[in-house]
Amino acid sequence: MITQDSIEALKARLDIVDIVGSYIELKRAGSSFKAPCPFHDEKSPSFVVNPSRQSYHCFGCGAHGDSIKFVMEYEKLNYPEAIEKLAASSNFTLHYTDDTKQKKRSNLLEILNDWYQKLLEQNKTATDYLHERGIYASSIERFGIGYAPTSPETLRFLEQRKLSSAEAVEQGAIGRGDDGRLFARFIERITFPIHSTSGAIVGFGGRTITGHQAKYVNSSQSAIFNKSRLLYAYHLAREAIYRRREIIVTEGYLDVVMLHQAGFTHAVATLGTALTSEHLPLLRKGEPKVFVAYDGDKAGRAAAFKASKLLSMSGFDGGVILFEGGLDPADMIKSGQIEQLNALLHRPIPFIEFALNEMIAQYDLQNFKDKETALHEATGFLKTLSPLMQEEYSRYLGSKISGVSSKLVSLGTSHKAHSILKTLSGQDIWELSLIKTIIERPQITNSLLDFIDSSMLQYHTVEFNAAINGEMNHPRLNEIIMDKEILVMEGDDGLKAELITFLSSHYNRELKKLTTQNTVSFDQKSYLIRQFREKIERLKRGELVPLT
Repeated sequence: MITQDSIEALKARLDIVDIVGSYIELKRAGSSFKAPCPFHDEKSPSFVVNPSRQSYHCFGCGAHGDSIKFVMEYEKLNYPEAIEKLAASSNFTLHYTDDTKQKKRSNLLEILNDWYQKLLEQNKTATDYLHERGIYASSIERFGIGYAPTSPETLRFLEQRKLSSAEAVEQGAIGRGDDGRLFARFIERITFPIHSTSGAIVGFGGRTITGHQAKYVNSSQSAIFNKSRLLYAYHLAREAIYRRREIIVTEGYLDVVMLHQAGFTHAVATLGTALTSEHLPLLRKGEPKVFVAYDGDKAGRAAAFKASKLLSMSGFDGGVILFEGGLDPADMIKSGQIEQLNALLHRPIPFIEFALNEMIAQYDLQNFKDKETALHEATGFLKTLSPLMQEEYSRYLGSKISGVSSKLVSLGTSHKAHSILKTLSGQDIWELSLIKTIIERPQITNSLLDFIDSSMLQYHTVEFNAAINGEMNHPRLNEIIMDKEILVMEGDDGLKAELITFLSSHYNRELKKLTTQNTVSFDQKSYLIRQFREKIERLKRGELVPLT
């Protein structure tokens, strides 16, 4: 059994706002925080988290407890399992009454990171690369940047230190191949330790300096590492984020290091993945304005577009900053353009404005059919926003599409406006039908996720994620359920046929985008082209193809 002293010591370390806020979005309400209750369906938030009492209480269903109770109820864990999960994510060593079953943490990731840091000092190629990028020695130390050697060297180090290979696999430091052999996940790479919000190391990011095919890799998914919920350097940026009520979200580790070095200590980065709905609870903490700072190339604009839709539909304030001409924040700081960077960061394009501009830019507005499609798509997006934002940006949309009366983009309840909003693009309608199918047939969710994920959807990623997570109190899901014009995909065969059609279009679109990319190496591009073509051929034969 876990000792009571150990449990009390763990409780003293936990912050209930951090724990609950990593699962659901909390909004400040005076000295407390509120949210719709995750344990029952409701429209008005009655779930309150009290930081001074370190407890939560729902005035609707009566749910009540501390951090441990919340994790038990939310994750469906028993008491010891919840304690062990919280201890693992906080890098806390638990003590047990039975010494023969003692489960003290080895601090494996911390030990490995200390070793990586020592190896960096001895590797001239790696240190030269960092110095050429303009990174100071003080930043290397502050961010714990290191260097991972060859796979045999890492395995030998773990063996010499008598560190458990099972724990190393569990924590994503090493992997096990199909033949049972162990291998290091980070080989000849500069390493960036990734921390939880409490400051514990939960994984690594690694950048190759010897030409490996993948430029960046991250730790594998584990009980303590979920790249869709973490933000690089958040533990270092948190104080500045709360103080400034602003957060800068970038695409890369080095951008964050250089921004902090230049005084922008409220910068973080996603972990090699696009911004997702799972990041929102963390971004919501402290209620900051969110500034998405991405490259101005095609891929960066596409990522900024998706982020803008997600953040605007979720009610975030802030905007988009794009770095044109092949520059990024790190390049600007290295070349001494601090004032220019500061000016750029203070001129963001608001999320809704950016999303509408990107939508409209896809169409030839001199063509009447294109103009109509642009209007329908943009109006459908506006419908996902608050009534105030709908009213404000319907006028903006009318001004952007010349020759269109503002009455045509009215989002009122008149029959005419209702008809316009219902004439969404085919893709909109298909996505909404899929979401309604998931709501009404939740038993298909697990098998469905083998073939499709939210990143494939272009318009309704928030609703899709809410549906697969069973968040039936989400207001948009209620609207979808009540809308009789959104049809459910009937039967397994009907659903399969719809998925094959959708996936064929998706992979053909991805293949077309890939052939025009210049940022991908020839070998990697060739490999991905083969993968996409193989999937398209299988779909033509009537087979559903898995994501991986």
